[in-house]
Amino acid sequence: MLTRSGQTKTLSILLVEDDRRFRSGLRTLLDLYRAEHGGSCTVVGEASSVETAISLTTQRHPDLMLLDMELEYGDGIAVLRQLQERQAQVKPLVLSAHQEDYWIYRAMQAGAMGYVFKPQLAQQLWDAIVTVLRGEVYLPAAVATRFFRQFQASHATSPTPAETCQLSNREVEVLLWLVRGASNEAIAKQLYISIATVKAHLTSIFEKLQVTSRTQAIVTAMKLGLVQP
Repeated sequence: MLTRSGQTKTLSILLVEDDRRFRSGLRTLLDLYRAEHGGSCTVVGEASSVETAISLTTQRHPDLMLLDMELEYGDGIAVLRQLQERQAQVKPLVLSAHQEDYWIYRAMQAGAMGYVFKPQLAQQLWDAIVTVLRGEVYLPAAVATRFFRQFQASHATSPTPAETCQLSNREVEVLLWLVRGASNEAIAKQLYISIATVKAHLTSIFEKLQVTSRTQAIVTAMKLGLVQP
């Protein structure tokens, strides 16, 4: 279904959702994607509770988890935290009816790699899956706005940590666009600099944050509060 590093593989997906009808709808949507884009994907399990979600992840090692925030006997935050504790390799993508700033912020803090509002699912799910499987964070504009609004509220009285990390103003700008999911080409266009300059800034950012990848830089930036919308 999807290609990564030029190779096609079967994408394994775990559905974690307490509404059986919604899970059925997800299967139908995934079938449509498979027919439209080719390749192969398979749903390796379905869960409606935190315990079952973690158990199936451990047993079946899915590539991707499509995760609701409201579950039986718990919520999606508990799943995300357990995945972090266990260092599970699955990539969690949240699909939720919750559009409140608080839920989005908590989910991203707990390790979600993307967040999609259920009303926009048909329009955004494919792009979200492709983005997350590349190891990048998927935050459409409406979600990013809510995330950063809660971020600002949570850090209103905290000092800006950019100086502590010795990031320049330009590096902070590059980091902001990186968190928004922009490619090197898009960052260069937005900041009116060359792609080579973007790469140089990213190298410097990675060194200062002590990370080795774009995903790690994004996660670290969110945890440290290094960017403002």
